Amino acid sequence: MKKILLFCLLTFNVFGQIQSGPMVGFTEMNEVLIWVQTKKAQKVKIQYSEVASPSNSFFSDEIKTEKLAGFSTKIILEDLKAGTLYNYEIYLNNKKQTFSYPLTFKTQVHWQFRKDPPNFKVAMGSCVYVAQVESDRPGNSYGKEYEIFKSIANQKPDMMIWGGDNTYYREMDYNSKSGMIKRMTHTRSLPEMQELLANTSNYAIWDDHDYGANDADRSFWKKREALDVFKMFWGNPNYIFDNEAITGTTLMNDVQFFFVDDRWWKAPNDRIATGNRDYLGSKQMEWLIDALRTSPAPFKIVVNGGQVINTDKVFENMSTYEAERTYLIDAITKEKIKGIVFVSGDRHHTAVHKLEREGTYPLYDFTVSPITSGPAKPMPSEFETKTIIPELVVEGKRNFGIMEFSGKQKERVLKMTIFDKDGKELWTKELKSSELK
Repeated sequence: MKKILLFCLLTFNVFGQIQSGPMVGFTEMNEVLIWVQTKKAQKVKIQYSEVASPSNSFFSDEIKTEKLAGFSTKIILEDLKAGTLYNYEIYLNNKKQTFSYPLTFKTQVHWQFRKDPPNFKVAMGSCVYVAQVESDRPGNSYGKEYEIFKSIANQKPDMMIWGGDNTYYREMDYNSKSGMIKRMTHTRSLPEMQELLANTSNYAIWDDHDYGANDADRSFWKKREALDVFKMFWGNPNYIFDNEAITGTTLMNDVQFFFVDDRWWKAPNDRIATGNRDYLGSKQMEWLIDALRTSPAPFKIVVNGGQVINTDKVFENMSTYEAERTYLIDAITKEKIKGIVFVSGDRHHTAVHKLEREGTYPLYDFTVSPITSGPAKPMPSEFETKTIIPELVVEGKRNFGIMEFSGKQKERVLKMTIFDKDGKELWTKELKSSELK
């Protein structure tokens, strides 16, 4: 087993000086973020060129990795051409690193006022547990079937959304920043993950397990350190509240994605007698409603760690914080906000919930989970609700989703397809933008 693991580690970086990555972070029309983590302090720079003109290459500035940042760094490549496929290479101390797969990124297309928006693919999943015998609970491993990352990469998505619980802090991790960095490094170094990271634009939110302990909330005493580590390891384009929460947003072609934080302001599950029973919190809630109302996107994808639409009050979904959920849905209705689709994770099964609303379009919530952690089933009571669509439930197996956006500018279509770990299609659901008005 040790020999097999060593072989896998060496296949993605021949010289072995890279700990994990490279990872493509946000991609815009004229700039891209590349993240990389080294095993020790190294001077990192990136060479990049258009695939169509490989001889015309450029170098980024050189940055030295440091221990305080887990030997990770982010390099932004600027002045790129829109809608262009690039090759890139990693240099450590002026030595080119060799990989067993190509390193590529593609800038977004400048389509506005010129043509219909491009068709594109977005991969989606949540709950990534990577086993480690010395830190895991005794017994059968909770994390398995890492080949699922190859199946995701084979779909060649333009974007990957990591929907929370993207790593699992153990008891020895979440009480120290160094412990968090170590656990994030352990998960990010999984060999099967590397090709997907290197060739797809990656965006993330968090949920309880990559924020703190199980069910961690606003009282978590290390949440600022957790925020630092999250920003250290992910390449999101913005953080709306600077030193609070991971809330952000991005446009991929004509679709806007809203990344919501269900931990930073969340009241404890058992805080029911006094005080503010917040879920997203008023500050984040008002920003979200403002941003949704302002957005002209035909699809507004709200990415949240927990379920929003499920009406059964189970675990930590938003229905357990009923007043705030009601406020959000009422605001969407009264403000006549079009095109909203929720996507969520957390539950270790995949399901679609649909909420009918009188006089307007229904709200959907696509829950996609788990990628590698232990599969589970919905609670029996959830099948008694009016929101769940029973034929679109996947339980007992690891899976991921692919959202495909296609069609003419005023006739856009979202197709969600769920695949198992081997890339076998499990179900497909289509939504037309004209149906969400």
